Amino acid sequence: MQQPLECDVVIVGSGAAGLAAAVTASKRGLDVVVLEKESVFGGTTALSGGVLWIPLNHHGRGQNAADTAQQVRRYLAGETGAHYDEEAVNAFIAQGPKMVEFFERETALQFVPTLYPDYHPDAPGGAAIGRSILAKPYDIRGLGKDMARLKPPLKTITFMGMMFNSSNADLKHFFRATKSLVSFLYVARRLATHMKELLCYGRGIQVTSGNALAARLARSALDLGIPIMTGTAAKRVLMEGGRATGVAVADGGGERHIIARHGVVLAAGGFPHDVRRIAQAYPHLRRGHAHLSPTPAGNTGDGVNMAEDAGASVEIRLESAAAWMPVSRVDLGAGEVGVFPHLLDRYKPGVIGVLQNGRRFTNESNSYHDVGHAMVAACAQASETAMWLVCDKTTLGKYGLGYVKPSPMPIGRFIRSGYLIEGRTLAELAHKAGIDAQQLQATVQEYNQGAVHGEDAQFGRGSTAFNRYLADADHRPNPCVAPLHNGPFYAVKVLMGDLGTFDGIRTSAVGEVLRPDGSAIEGLYAAGNDRASIMGGNYPGAGITHGPNMTFGYITANHIADRALSGKEAP
Repeated sequence: MQQPLECDVVIVGSGAAGLAAAVTASKRGLDVVVLEKESVFGGTTALSGGVLWIPLNHHGRGQNAADTAQQVRRYLAGETGAHYDEEAVNAFIAQGPKMVEFFERETALQFVPTLYPDYHPDAPGGAAIGRSILAKPYDIRGLGKDMARLKPPLKTITFMGMMFNSSNADLKHFFRATKSLVSFLYVARRLATHMKELLCYGRGIQVTSGNALAARLARSALDLGIPIMTGTAAKRVLMEGGRATGVAVADGGGERHIIARHGVVLAAGGFPHDVRRIAQAYPHLRRGHAHLSPTPAGNTGDGVNMAEDAGASVEIRLESAAAWMPVSRVDLGAGEVGVFPHLLDRYKPGVIGVLQNGRRFTNESNSYHDVGHAMVAACAQASETAMWLVCDKTTLGKYGLGYVKPSPMPIGRFIRSGYLIEGRTLAELAHKAGIDAQQLQATVQEYNQGAVHGEDAQFGRGSTAFNRYLADADHRPNPCVAPLHNGPFYAVKVLMGDLGTFDGIRTSAVGEVLRPDGSAIEGLYAAGNDRASIMGGNYPGAGITHGPNMTFGYITANHIADRALSGKEAP
C-alpha cells in the first residue's frame, strides 16, 4: 500500500455539489482533494441542463423584484408536504443567493438569468419568472490540458456533438431553418463553427448547459490547485473512534488511504445505477417493469453505501425516490445503445401521449417529473410502465419526435430500426405499436374536437406559464395544442427513467451525516444527490437539483471551515 495522502478535506465526487464544496473550502484556506471514480470529471452535472433553482438570487430579483422569502417558503411547503424541512429550507433560502454571489465574485463560474417559470407557477407561492439561473456558456479550451478530462455531454441530446439548451436561441432557429432566411443563416454559421471545432479538437468546444457548469466549476477548482483525481474509486470511509478520518481508495488491486483532517464529504451522485437499491425504491421496478437512466453508469450508490457502512441512516422514504424522466431507448449503431430524455417534444402542439390501452393519461406539457409520476401511477396494473408519443406527418416534420430530428433530416433509418413507428392510418400505427387500435382512434377523435380550437378539455394543456414555455410560441391559439390530422402517423415508445435520486443519506441542515438515532457521525458529511433532497420527492422548478446541491455544498464547506479554523475540530 502506498503512503497515505493527507489533506484537510476529501470530496468523493466531481459533480456540481462536490466541486462547489471543494472550491468553497479551498477559498477558506483548507487543503482539499477531489476523488472521481470515472476517467472524466463532471458527473451527472456534465450531462444535465445546467439550470439552478435559486430563489431571490440577484439575477432573478431583476426579473421579479416582488418575490419574497415568505412566498418561497409557502411554495416549498406546498410542494414538499409532509417532508417539509423548515431548518433546511430556511438555510437554502438564506444561503442560495450568497452562494451565487460568492462564485461569481471569486471564481470562473458565471450565471445568466432564464425565463423559466416554476413548474407549478399557479400554486400558492409559485413564480412565473426569476428563480432559475443557468451557467454561462464556456469555451472549454480554458481547461487547457484538462479539457480531455471533461465528461462529454449526453450524446442523444446533441446534434453531431453540438450542444443546445432550452433557454437559448439555437433551438428556435433550428426549428425555423427551412422557413426563415435569418434562421437558415444562423444555423449555417453555427454548423460551420461546430464542424471547424470537430476538425481541430475532436469535440465541440463551445459548451452550454451542464457541461458549461461542470467545466466552469472544474476550472475554478484547478485554479486553486485542487487536485481532481480521476480514475480513483473510493471504497470505504476510514473510521477511528467513531469519527471519519479519511477514505480508502482502490489502488492497483489494493488500496491507498487518503487522510482528511477536518472532513469527508460524500457527493458521489446518488444511487440511480445501484440495482439492489433502486429495485426497492422505484415502484415500477418493484412490479418488474423496465427502467432506463441517462445518468452516468458510475453512479452506483458508492457514497450512500459507504455512509451506510459507517453507520449512517439511509431510508427509502419517498413515493418518488428519484427525479422521473420519460426516456426512449436509441440504437446508436455498432452495438451502442443510448437513452434519450424527452425534455422538449412533449410540449409541442400535435404531440400526445397514450398508454397501451390507447388512452391519454395526463397533461403531456407538464414537467418531466410530473408526467413520469403520472405514468408510474397509470401503469400500476399494466404489463409495463410505458407510453407512446404520437403525432402526424406535419408535426413530425416541424418538430421531430424524440431522437428523430425535424425536416429535412431523413427518418428512414429510425423506421428501419424500429425506434420510430409509422402507420398510414392510426389503426395501422396502433397495430404496429401494440396499442389498442379502436381506443387510439377514439382518443385522437376526442382530442381533435377541441384541438382544432386550441383547447384540451381533458387535461388542460397550455393552461400554465410552464406548459407554454417549452411549447411553440408561434402556434396559435394554444402553443401546446394542435390536432393530429395528416397521415402517415408516427409513434415513439417511452419508458421510465430518472435524472438522479431524491432519497439518500439523512443529514443535518449543514450536511452532517446522521445515524439512525439522529446523532451526527463526526467528520462525515454528504452533499448533492448522496444527501436526501429537501424537495421531498417533488420537482418544483427548473434546477431544483443543482440549486440546492450547490448551495448545500457551499454551506457544508463553510461549516467544516468554521469548525477547523475555530479550533473546534481536532487535527
